[in-house]
Amino acid sequence: MRALTRILGSATTAVGIAAGSLALAATSAAASETPTKQVVSAEAYAPLATQNFGLSEDEAKGLQGWLKRVWGYEGEIDGKLGTNSWKAMQRLLKEHHGYNDAIDGIPGTNTVKALQRLLRHYDYTGDIDGIAGPETRAAFKRFANVF
Repeated sequence: MRALTRILGSATTAVGIAAGSLALAATSAAASETPTKQVVSAEAYAPLATQNFGLSEDEAKGLQGWLKRVWGYEGEIDGKLGTNSWKAMQRLLKEHHGYNDAIDGIPGTNTVKALQRLLRHYDYTGDIDGIAGPETRAAFKRFANVF
């Protein structure tokens, strides 16, 4: 009887060790998996962003109307210079003012530099630095008030 008890005890111990090893292996395998992160691109948010660079809604509406007539703007005339407005501006800037970046509707440094070159015709005397500071904004208002 003693031998049978010892065999059963050893078998129970072996089963317990095996079960524990499997549980530990499953836990470590799950822990070693890299959690996935959801990636959201700038383009997903770009249509919601607007950048009027100091223009009032009325000034921006006038500019959008002109962009619609001449540069392929397809959005609403709502006074909010968003992605589609800036794509039309970038087409203008690419053709006439040395813009050489993507037509992406994001008014980044290169867009602002080309805009500053255009604004030279509207008394902009600042640096072509890609920063939409007070001088750039004032000249942009003068430009927008033509429309």
